[in-house]
Amino acid sequence: MNESRVNEFPDKASFRRDLLAWYRANARVLPWRTAPTLYKTVVSEFMLQQTQIKTALPYFERWMRELPGFAALASATEARVVKLWEGLGYYTRARNLHKLARAIAALPRPPRTPEAWLALPGVGPYTAAAITSISFGAPAACVDGNVVRILARLTANDTGFRDSASAAKYFAPLANALIGTTNPGDHNQAMMELGATVCLRQNPSCIICPVRAHCAAARMSAPETFPRLAAKKIEGQKIARIWVLDAKRTAVLLHRAAPSARRLAGIFELPAPENLGLSEKDIAAKHAKKITEQKRSITRYRITEIFFELSPGAALRKRMAAQIAGSNGTLHWVPLGELPRVTLSGPHRRIVDAHFAKE
Repeated sequence: MNESRVNEFPDKASFRRDLLAWYRANARVLPWRTAPTLYKTVVSEFMLQQTQIKTALPYFERWMRELPGFAALASATEARVVKLWEGLGYYTRARNLHKLARAIAALPRPPRTPEAWLALPGVGPYTAAAITSISFGAPAACVDGNVVRILARLTANDTGFRDSASAAKYFAPLANALIGTTNPGDHNQAMMELGATVCLRQNPSCIICPVRAHCAAARMSAPETFPRLAAKKIEGQKIARIWVLDAKRTAVLLHRAAPSARRLAGIFELPAPENLGLSEKDIAAKHAKKITEQKRSITRYRITEIFFELSPGAALRKRMAAQIAGSNGTLHWVPLGELPRVTLSGPHRRIVDAHFAKE
């Protein structure tokens, strides 16, 4: 968005006043907004990357009890940090938050500018703007999908975008022109709040919108037309998962992703047939019992996982033993009594607790 288009937006000061007045009267009470601190802001921003507030709330409250400040987090083991994160997914966030705490602990004081925060682990432009505007009053605008949606509707901008990232880059100049220098942290939180509670992707509540008078899309009665993002290409995947116990029925076989894995590094899951040197046809031939299935989404993938309970005979156990020996430490027999203490992926923890905890 070029400078002339930024300047076309009517009465930025009036927009800010209307938005902030609404926010101060209607903001949800959230634990990181109550007696806010830099640490609370940082933890909440990491947790809310790709996670809804209602999901993050119990994790945030437990995290603050267990690791109440940068020093406590910096001195914690990675295993403890990841275990506390169990179920939130995208575990790189937890590891980066841990690294960030150690970096902060090594500094004489925390940095105060977005540019300095961008040099820290796991901090991108949105997170840097959120942290520094809320904690230090830096006039840096947060631009995510919610903010893009608001700005596209305010201006009825019909530019087509291939994805949210390109749209965010395009609208950043307008976002920064709107934020002003007075209470930029509240402004950013107000924009997030508006996008999360009023200016929804579908069925927006235009009738109660505090900035409706400024909105070109509302005047057109066509808010859902904006923004114009290319449809995502969705890929379906079907994955079998195996619950299998050792011969004494005292340990379960789990697969643990390598520390260098792009996803779920070091996290346990129930193994897939290929992890055991089996095919899905083998699973059918061995008369594995189907227990349940679940559907979930990760980025552009829509995944169906089907969970089986397998009771192998002597020949299959021998094959499995060879597979475990050659797995480079990715296959582990975990005693059932230790299962609550290892870090399972969130979806697999829910399945294990619901269907296999009786073992």
